[in-house]
Amino acid sequence: MKAASGFLSAASAVALSAALTMPSAFVLQLSAVSVAQAATVSSIDVRGNQRVDAETIRNYLTIKPGQSFSTVDVDESVKRLFATGLFSDVSVNQVGGTLVVQVSEYQVVNQVLFQGNKKIKDAQLSNTVQLKPRGTFSPDQMQADVEAIRQSYSRIGRDDATVSAKTMDLGENRVNVVYEINEGDRTKIKAINFVGNEAFGDRRLSDVIATKESSMLSFVLRDDIYDENRLRADEEALRRFYFNRGYADFQVVSSFGELDEATNEYTITITIEEGQKYTFSDITVDSTLADVPGESLMYLVETKPGDVYNAKDIEDSIIKLTEHLAGMGYAFAQVTPRGDRNFENRTISVAYTIDQGAKTYVERIEIRGNTRTRDYVIRREFDVSEGDAFNQVLIQRAKRRLEALGFFETVEISTAPGSEADQVVLVVDVVDKSTGEFSIGAGYTTGGDTPGPSIEGSITERNFLGRGQFIKFSAGGGKDSRDYQFSFTEPYFLGRRIAAGFDIYRRTRSYDDYDSESTGATIRFGLPITDKLSTQLAYNIVSEEYNLDDRCEVTDPIGQPNGPCDVSIAIIDAVENSPWLKSSISGALVYNTIDDMKSPHAGIFANIATEVAGLGGDAEFVKLTARASYYHTLSEELDIVGIVSGGAGHVVGWGSDDLRIFDHFQSNDRMIRGFEYGGIGPYDANGDNDKLGGTTYFNASVEAQFPMPVLPESFGIRGAVFADAATLYGNDINLQGVDVQGSGMEWRASVGAGLIWASPFGPLRIDYAVPVVKEDTDEVQEFNFGMSTRF
Repeated sequence: MKAASGFLSAASAVALSAALTMPSAFVLQLSAVSVAQAATVSSIDVRGNQRVDAETIRNYLTIKPGQSFSTVDVDESVKRLFATGLFSDVSVNQVGGTLVVQVSEYQVVNQVLFQGNKKIKDAQLSNTVQLKPRGTFSPDQMQADVEAIRQSYSRIGRDDATVSAKTMDLGENRVNVVYEINEGDRTKIKAINFVGNEAFGDRRLSDVIATKESSMLSFVLRDDIYDENRLRADEEALRRFYFNRGYADFQVVSSFGELDEATNEYTITITIEEGQKYTFSDITVDSTLADVPGESLMYLVETKPGDVYNAKDIEDSIIKLTEHLAGMGYAFAQVTPRGDRNFENRTISVAYTIDQGAKTYVERIEIRGNTRTRDYVIRREFDVSEGDAFNQVLIQRAKRRLEALGFFETVEISTAPGSEADQVVLVVDVVDKSTGEFSIGAGYTTGGDTPGPSIEGSITERNFLGRGQFIKFSAGGGKDSRDYQFSFTEPYFLGRRIAAGFDIYRRTRSYDDYDSESTGATIRFGLPITDKLSTQLAYNIVSEEYNLDDRCEVTDPIGQPNGPCDVSIAIIDAVENSPWLKSSISGALVYNTIDDMKSPHAGIFANIATEVAGLGGDAEFVKLTARASYYHTLSEELDIVGIVSGGAGHVVGWGSDDLRIFDHFQSNDRMIRGFEYGGIGPYDANGDNDKLGGTTYFNASVEAQFPMPVLPESFGIRGAVFADAATLYGNDINLQGVDVQGSGMEWRASVGAGLIWASPFGPLRIDYAVPVVKEDTDEVQEFNFGMSTRF
């Protein structure tokens, strides 16, 4: 009796322990086994299973026929069965020499259905929920999915959406899971108020953050969604903005949104403390590495005494120092900036201290949350991999790269202890977002080579199949034009940071006296040299066909046309010899320090390009072009930006033939405003002063951009005043019957004003320019409306 009593006490302890983690039904059955007198069983009988094979269940047990077992074995066996996630209940009982294992399988999900959803498609919601067809059903998981769906609606501005879930029993242990959704009304943002800002106005700060006030375009832009994660990202954007402009003490005191349930609108209030504006004073590099004196590294430092304090310059300096030291063999070197404020002089001295650093390695990189983007697309943005030295600077750089991709709502990188003391695990948490875009727009262009009304539509996917690839198909046209283009870009060609892609296009144009058709393709490669400098190489091939208007019939001996048109022999020559095949290679160097490509306020964008035609085909020339724009904020408080731009180009033929008229440069609104497309430069005095284009051009422009004082910032409309100057001269056409005039270096100039609209279809611009210096044969066009791309 004592032995039996002891056995029962032990069993009771096991049962009590199991009661903390397992269903009560299991605890009762476990007690029944506990009092069993047999220490062995001759067979194991599995009951209640419908889908899971009985032998599979037996394999999970630690109890085997003919072997003695204890309550510990029973406990472990049942835990194993529950751990499979296949069973809602498990009981074990000994009947004579047989161990009876009774299981209740979870129901199987047959279908996951969504009802009432219109704003979020079924495919997106399917990626949101965890319950999947042919998977195991769990009531707890179903409720978690309800909350996940609600959060998805919150992220698109529908905070009052309601979600409920139910199951439909199909028999044979199968269920359909149905999520019923009431999408509710769209929540808007009535106002965004800044409190505490003095150095920068509300308009300028509104331009910094991603969240915008609701406007008539919000249904397209979707930038007026209140979201806590987006608001946190806006806080970080404000910090970076102020830290990069001298305000080292800046902080966000609070940011929150208040919902007016009557109007379903949020009012967001962001309270900040700007602090004082600082400049750099003493800059030093202190090294504890014996053979690396700090003075020898000063040339790598971006921060300079007297410059306005800039956190990005400090960050860039740390990266340069870290990479340089790693190249010298100091993989674990740690660069730590230490700042010393002088509150009286409002200066900050910075000392970069270099230490050997702890020898810590990356054990593995764990990626979570990416339901669409492939793991390797995320991993390739890291300059470190498993087994490499852990470097916080490179980790932060990877975070910025991932954010810049535009594939994710949020990116968070944290560390966890590895299996050894010198190992760490990088944990990358991301939230995928939609990267597909469909756009359609219409406009009216008064300038360019095809003036008149136009319409354009495009389908773009920036993360094709989650591979990080870019594809775009666009089609458009107007009264006298048709354009079709397909583009594809692989940003990591052959696993390296080389962008490779191709473009296929067809363009047709109809002019006063002739038509043109161009069908071509480009294969291109882009390679970053530094963070600011990149190079681009391309091969281009295009077939060009020209046809005179039916009114223009050519007669001998010199090809002069009859009829009502009077077109230059240079054009007739190009038409008679068409189709033309142009085969060329081109290369470019791009230097870019622009702070924000969508709304630039500071930095330089420069492009130097060359094209060599003559690798087969009919065209033989070398063309050189250069363009640079410098942006500088003239007034931070009034948000006035100054722009100085300049450009130049030269083309020369290198074969036996002269340049075609279509190989020459033609003037356009990027060269000088206030004149028609091809409105200045050399002309044919025998061809109704048809412009022939030039072999050389120079142009310059100064401009000031500013917010419109009357219109709300959310409209995205800015004003501009400008002055342009340009010259287009030289000509290489030598044909009988062509009288080239106006090939001298005469300058033209214009002044004007414009409106710039950051529309959902791209930047649109209206300019009114008045020529103040021109030639008698120039063709003037004071008003111009079209797409605005100054880069």
